[in-house]
Amino acid sequence: MTLRFAAIGLAHYHIFNFAGALRDAGVEIALVYDELPEMVAEFQAAFPTAVAAPSMEAILEDASIHIIGSAAIPNQRAKIGIRAMQHGKDFISAKPSFTNIQDLDEARRVQAETGRIYSVFYGERFGNRATVKAGELVHAGAIGRVVQTIGFGPHRLLGHTNRPDWTFDRQFFGGIINDLASHQVDQFLYFTGSTSGEIATSQVGNFKFSQFPKMHDFGDLVVRSPTATGYIRVDWLTPQGLPTWGDVRLFIQGTEGYIELRKNVDISGREGDNHLFLVDNKGMQHVDCTDVVLPFGKLFVNDVQNRTETAMTQAHCFLASELALQAEIQAYALT
Repeated sequence: MTLRFAAIGLAHYHIFNFAGALRDAGVEIALVYDELPEMVAEFQAAFPTAVAAPSMEAILEDASIHIIGSAAIPNQRAKIGIRAMQHGKDFISAKPSFTNIQDLDEARRVQAETGRIYSVFYGERFGNRATVKAGELVHAGAIGRVVQTIGFGPHRLLGHTNRPDWTFDRQFFGGIINDLASHQVDQFLYFTGSTSGEIATSQVGNFKFSQFPKMHDFGDLVVRSPTATGYIRVDWLTPQGLPTWGDVRLFIQGTEGYIELRKNVDISGREGDNHLFLVDNKGMQHVDCTDVVLPFGKLFVNDVQNRTETAMTQAHCFLASELALQAEIQAYALT
């Protein structure tokens, strides 16, 4: 049986990332709905099999649709996912999928009640070859037991006048930590094998873009579990001299070595992206990740077909979102 996918809400380009991963895994991209016709046309250009649906309700009521995906404005995503599950569909969302604890609690309740999948596509892990390779190495014991991760997720804020108003108002995306740092929280849990955690401290500030008082351009936090700790920093301060949108890095400290990922760029070093450096008791090496296969699409399809949790466990999905929300809620305002 060919699985059929429908997209509801195209406010962020991440919809193209996970829809593409599912298409490459054999899923039919069947329907699309957004209030803006130009966004629907752009999606159809990338996925010619997608037919424009007249409404969100038409997709929800279509019994032939197995999976619904959304990259709507973030504060709308959880409600779409909840309705999808209530209509018997599995759901995948761009991050962040939640902007408040109330929606997260309701999604947890409905997921437990329906048994449907509620997933969040963390592109910095699922869509990055170096991170996938790091996962293979860590789980093979290459650096022993992981005791700490340090993740940096800097971004560049370009094209201010072309960005929609909601991107400058944290009520729509839950704040800079909830939005950008959700990737790094996910990776902390994944690489340390943590199934619980808490926020030790978090801070936010607006240091450069004072013309946007409803957003922050800097945030950091310390997260810990009973077995590991993590430091995370995100910002909108990437200078224009960098040839990509952000110098995204991850450091994974193990008892027998460490790994550094330079995901987007190796400044003044090797060309391209997806750089992995491994240091262990045998020496130092650079690992070429060019040909690493991204497994998320096939794993997610397997989970839909077999009701398994091979792409990401449901508990992990909700915990990563919860910790990011908690860090945002309790963040000390630096400015």
